[in-house]
Amino acid sequence: MKENIPEKGASVQKDMETYAIIPYISGGIVDSAMLRKIADVADKYNIKIMKLTSEGRISLHGIREEDLDIIWEDLGMKPGGHLGKCVRPAKSCIGDICCKKGYQNSVGMSQKINEFYCGVSTPRKLKIAVSGCPNSCGESAVRDIGLIGTGNGWKLLVGGNCGIKPRIGKLLAKNLSDDEVIALIGKIIDYYNEQGVEKRMGAVIEKIGFEKFSQDILS
Repeated sequence: MKENIPEKGASVQKDMETYAIIPYISGGIVDSAMLRKIADVADKYNIKIMKLTSEGRISLHGIREEDLDIIWEDLGMKPGGHLGKCVRPAKSCIGDICCKKGYQNSVGMSQKINEFYCGVSTPRKLKIAVSGCPNSCGESAVRDIGLIGTGNGWKLLVGGNCGIKPRIGKLLAKNLSDDEVIALIGKIIDYYNEQGVEKRMGAVIEKIGFEKFSQDILS
């Protein structure tokens, strides 16, 4: 029986024979050349199913194991999904690039977060979402780390997730600059790793207690 191959960003599919991959798309922003390249690869390797994911990427399904390496080579892209226990590429809304309600540049912030932390090992997968305003179209409250843009900077929430037992993230800090966000996320990831508990961040915070977690991170 085949297994997932995290180092190739490949997840075994229902038939237990083929794989799905998700190319990394920085900030969810694509151009026509990228879309053509993905379409050309799909045609060349007879990939019948492609899906726009909730994280703003494109998943390709039904890939034979022997084709994985050459497909990544043809794409000229790195994996952006099915990466195992690590920080996943940050999700974002369009933010102040286009949205009339956007206070902050959520796309730019997600790209900056990815530059620093995407792929960093963690006890369980760690998802980050960035929203440019309190409407939270990036679904920031249900991610391990969530950012929400305001007129005074960023709010940072921790401990949210979807899944079998959904959790709403709790407010850890507000009125943060971009640089303060990057530094604080680094402290959170380090602290999470130091606990050595193989559970999602929300469960770890619940075990520690949010008050102690906050004091440890913000001190």
